[in-house]
Amino acid sequence: MAVKAYLSEIIAGFALLLSGYATWQTLRFNKKQESLVESQEKLNKLLLEKEEVQVRSDKRADLGASFIKLGRSEYKLKIWNKGNACARNLRLEFPEGNNIFSQSEIEEKFPLEYLEKHQYVELIVNVDYQTKSKHTILLVWEDDTNEHNEKLVYPTLPF
Repeated sequence: MAVKAYLSEIIAGFALLLSGYATWQTLRFNKKQESLVESQEKLNKLLLEKEEVQVRSDKRADLGASFIKLGRSEYKLKIWNKGNACARNLRLEFPEGNNIFSQSEIEEKFPLEYLEKHQYVELIVNVDYQTKSKHTILLVWEDDTNEHNEKLVYPTLPF
């Protein structure tokens, strides 16, 4: 009988050890699972932020300007929209003054009602020997993200 009792104690001890090992493995697995859930939550948050930025970008116009040389001494200012949305009510301002553009041409073209994606508008530049090469132009427009957008550009004449 003592052998049977001894054998049952060994089996019970082995079952206890096996149960402890299973509990330890379960706890380790749960910690790994929590870590994976946290990583998934961070990834979902980053993806959501990326999508929000993309949606805002799709509703925003992005304007730029540069001088282009047409001939020996002929230049034009090219203003373009490289954004995904239409720019509305585009206006030009000259913080340092305007001495190279015809005021009548500016009044004729601006405010420009719409400047679609990849569209541009050009202004003739009047250049003489005293014309400085770098100019400051403030572009002001509306788009789907904001009623008042501004961008200060510094186009340079390619003499």
